[in-house]
This record gives sequence, structure tokens and C-alpha cells, in this order.
Amino acid sequence: MLDPVPRPASGLAFRCSRALFSPWSRLSLLAVVLASAGVTVLLYEPQRLLSAGWPPQLGGPAAVVLFGVGYGVCTAAFVPRPILNLAAGALFGSQAGLAAALAGTVLGAGIAFTLGRLLGQEALRPLLRGRWLKAADGQLSRHGFRSMLAIRLFPGVPFAAANYCAAVSRMGYLPFLLATGLGSIPNTAAYVVAGSRAGSPTSPAFLMAMGFIVVTGLAAAAVAWTKRHRLRGTEDRGAGDTEGRTTEARIAGTSDARVAEGAAPAAESPKASNTAAA
Repeated sequence: MLDPVPRPASGLAFRCSRALFSPWSRLSLLAVVLASAGVTVLLYEPQRLLSAGWPPQLGGPAAVVLFGVGYGVCTAAFVPRPILNLAAGALFGSQAGLAAALAGTVLGAGIAFTLGRLLGQEALRPLLRGRWLKAADGQLSRHGFRSMLAIRLFPGVPFAAANYCAAVSRMGYLPFLLATGLGSIPNTAAYVVAGSRAGSPTSPAFLMAMGFIVVTGLAAAAVAWTKRHRLRGTEDRGAGDTEGRTTEARIAGTSDARVAEGAAPAAESPKASNTAAA
């Protein structure tokens, strides 16, 4: 007796599961998750830690660990890191605050990278068609550690935006996390020190921290301005080359047409001579 041939999985359940796990469905889920996280942040306002302080019933190393976990979740939900860094310094001091802030930075970057890689990469990669988008994707994919280290060292690119852009590229987890941890140390330390010395704004430590923040911000603006002009110059040269090639093609086409017109009477001349001879 012959075994029954299994039917292909083409039923309603298969089609529903295929639509549910499609790239655009996962991207929609990512948008819902990020929107929900943003609404939660707006409702609970974690920046109140700067004014209200840490709950008195929580203290010691457990408080530092809990703050680091909350820091990571908040950064994945687009909470600005400078606010959290200032809060870490104000609540725990320079050393413990820096440890909590760096741990939260790496945790938040890992959460955002994982969400973007699992839910958004497959749907967004086909949309990388512009010149700038392709250049950024190629830079992050080929030189991930170096590029991400430069982004973290020079502030200017929003932390969450850099995380999700890196997730869409082909950068690996380990280079991304290492570059994030190492590159975030200088600016994070400056903000934490400023937060811990906020009560004495004329102290040398506070003034040095604020000076470092200002200098790195100006350096990042200068680098961004230079890169922008270089990209614009590259685009202008590319457009000029394209226009030049188009003009050359038109000239060549006109020349070919003229040559063809001149060859036509020459081809008819034997016929004319034969007619005259007859």
C-alpha cells in the first residue's frame, strides 16, 4: 500500500505565519516597540532623577546596577545620554557613576543593535539607494570598529540613531560593542564628572569637564562640516563627469550621423554612373 503524498503547506495558517514574519511585519513591530518606549519615557520622565534624586530605600552596589540597567533601557528608548550621564554623576559620584553609565551605554547599544538587526535590517537594506546612504553603509560594513569608534569619540551623531544605522549595516556585534565601550569613555566621563561637581560650578574639575565637552562638540561640528563639503564636491564632480560623458555621446552621435549622410551619396554614385553610361 502506497504512503499518502504529503500536501504542501499552503493553508491559511501557513500564509498567516509567512505574513507575520515577513520583513515589513517585523519592521512594523520595531516601530511599535520604539513608539511604546518613547511614550513610556514621556509618561515616567526619568530626567526627574536630576531634581528628585534616587529613592532612599535603594542604595549601595544594587542601586548602581539597577541604574545601569535603567540607563540601557532608556537609551534604547531615545532618552538623551547627557541627561543620564549627569544623573549618574550626581547620584553616585565620579567613579561609581562612570561605571554605571558605561555599563548602561553598552547595554543600551546592544539592545538597540539587536532590535534593529532582527526586526529592521532585512526590510531596510533594499532601501539603501542614495549616494550618502550607500557610502555610510559601506563604511560601517567594511570598517565597522574604526567607524563606530570615531562616531563615539566625536559627539554629533545621536546615540540611538547610530545604533540602529549600525544594525542595518553588516557590522558584527563584537566590533560594535567594543567600539561603543571604548569610544564612549571620554565624553561619558566628562558628563559624569560635571554632574558630580554640579554643586560647585567654579571647581577645577567642573570647569575642565565642561571645557572638554565644548571642545569635543566644536571638533565634531568642524569634522561634519568638512565631510559635508567633501561629499558635495564629490557629487559635483560626479555630475560634471556625467554631463561631460553625455555631451561627448551627443557629439559622437552627431558625427556618426553626418558620416552616414555623406556615405549615402557615395554609395549611390555607381548607380548614377551606370545610368549615364546607358
